[in-house]
Amino acid sequence: MEHALLHLPAASRPFRWIALASLCAVAVAFTLYTLAGIAPPSRWIAILDGRAQDAVQSLTFTQVALPRIAISWVVGAGLGLAGLLFQQALRNPLADPATIGVSSGAYLALAAATLYAPRLLEWSAEGVALAGGIAACVLVMAVARRSQFATIHIILAGLIVSLFCGAAAGALTLMNHEYLNGLFVWQTGSLAQNGWQKVARMLAQYAVLAVCAGLLARPLVMLTLDDERAAALGVHVSRVRAASIALGAAFSAIAVAWVGVVGFIGLMAPHLAGMLGARTLAQRMLAAPLLGALLLWATDQVVQTLGRSAASIPTGSACALLGAPLLLWLLFRQRAGLGTRPAPGAASPARHGVILQDKYSDRTLLALCAAAGAASLLVALALGRDAAGWTGLADTAWATIRDWRVPRVAAAALAGAMLASAGTLLQRLTGNPLASPEVLGISSGAALGVIGVLLLTADLGAPGMLAAASTGALAALAVIAALNWRAGFSPERVLLTGVALSTLFSAFAAFLLTSGDPRAAALLTWMSGSTYRATSASILPGLAILGLALGSAIAGRRWLLILPLGAEGAQALGVAVLQARLYFLVIVAVLTASATILVGPLSFVGLLAPHMVRGLGLQRPRAALAGSVLAGAAIMVLADWAGRIAVFPWQIPAGLVAMLAGGPAFLWLLWRSK
Repeated sequence: MEHALLHLPAASRPFRWIALASLCAVAVAFTLYTLAGIAPPSRWIAILDGRAQDAVQSLTFTQVALPRIAISWVVGAGLGLAGLLFQQALRNPLADPATIGVSSGAYLALAAATLYAPRLLEWSAEGVALAGGIAACVLVMAVARRSQFATIHIILAGLIVSLFCGAAAGALTLMNHEYLNGLFVWQTGSLAQNGWQKVARMLAQYAVLAVCAGLLARPLVMLTLDDERAAALGVHVSRVRAASIALGAAFSAIAVAWVGVVGFIGLMAPHLAGMLGARTLAQRMLAAPLLGALLLWATDQVVQTLGRSAASIPTGSACALLGAPLLLWLLFRQRAGLGTRPAPGAASPARHGVILQDKYSDRTLLALCAAAGAASLLVALALGRDAAGWTGLADTAWATIRDWRVPRVAAAALAGAMLASAGTLLQRLTGNPLASPEVLGISSGAALGVIGVLLLTADLGAPGMLAAASTGALAALAVIAALNWRAGFSPERVLLTGVALSTLFSAFAAFLLTSGDPRAAALLTWMSGSTYRATSASILPGLAILGLALGSAIAGRRWLLILPLGAEGAQALGVAVLQARLYFLVIVAVLTASATILVGPLSFVGLLAPHMVRGLGLQRPRAALAGSVLAGAAIMVLADWAGRIAVFPWQIPAGLVAMLAGGPAFLWLLWRSK
């Protein structure tokens, strides 16, 4: 039994042909314009026959322009098929090559090789990137193996591995910005070619992988059923899922190795195939690669045309810039909920995670969390480093603690508490253990506001950043409300809107980092979760916002108990689902925007803290919320302290440290889970 992973509206038959014809026309028209800019059309036949008199013009036409068109077809087709394999195997409409961590692993491998093993790059830069991507995928598979490759474990492991690799690469970049600046262009996806060698090798590799994908078509159809039903029909579910993910990762790793990171194609091509009428898996396996190739081809040709009159935009960033608005438009067309299916074997959404113990009472566990939070505050305020070595309270002037350490510690604690509580609320609201404040898109909107003002002004002080972040956060909330009001704030739809906004933010950020702007390093530091700009003036407003938000959340704790049962169950128990979802959505938005304003768009804390608290055994809404606040504050305070003293006199942003320290711990928890 087949089903559309994302219930996008199926277009009418005339509209399908008009849409496809329009996209093809755009690609062909811009291609002709690009080629005409290299050589007049009257000379094309002579160039292809080898009779051209201008050797430079002939080489540019045949060895640069034409291979670039071909590579866009090959890469787009491979990414489209990879996205379909991931979405079908994981039963998750948000799955794409980035979910398995291939892109982040490849970039981390290149960054590390550039600094510590440059001879490997001389041997094969593509091989280094491929090895990094494959290593990240293998780690994900190893973590999920004990659970027989359960869907939820693969997605969680892939997300954490991707964040960990991104944090490690970000730390290397911050400390060696002058050496790694050249990798930014590659990271954002560049299809520039110098011959047909890459096209030929990629085509041969993809042909082998495509045959293997075709052999998996029949068992993949069975994965649309529950795992138990598929197994009853003779399908070895874990093996089929692992093989599909491995094939998708291979498609993605090869693309990353040759052209860099190209986003959006693997996410949207399968959904567009379904919208245009492909219903069976066989139809989607044919349509998704064709649409992926068409999308990347058209995007790259538009990028080349615009690059003649303005600053060149990397193709990967352009795909995100064009793809995010298209995804938002599709969401606007979709009036009902997305209807995504829960992970196999899922019981209650609130019970997702690894439960380490259930012996101690909630009061005991909260007391332990409070003690851990107090200890982290004491360590961060009392211990430090200077040119002479370690310093304690007796060695540090009170003015230093009051004016420098207290603001940073307070900002880190407030941001961690806000993001952790927002993550707890969002996971209960959506019933999705992958949900985090960053996914909602509010932090992305706030960061987008800062980037937009930064591009227009010569300097952006603290007041300007506060105003820009506030405006961006409010704009993101307005977009979420506008696109989800008629659908009753369906949890899956809200998350997908956040993904689109996050994608848009990433594209803008990547464009700025590749533009050569001298403010790029400072922006990267802020994006990584830095407390450098924290001041004493932000402490009291932050405490007020946190207290008001937590009080409002606790007042609706009955809804938090009922909402995970689903819309029908909640309505049967007398809950107004639309109003309840909107209520908590506003609380999450306020918490996330406030944390972003304080220390930048942090990552991972809103995901890790709720899982840690559930692992300790805090399941009831009020206890889980209180525990998440304490755990999130402790994590961020210790992360900020470690970032200040680990590589003194250099400093690593707290967001990166939290990811580097917490990622392996969370992977271990996943590995222990069955």
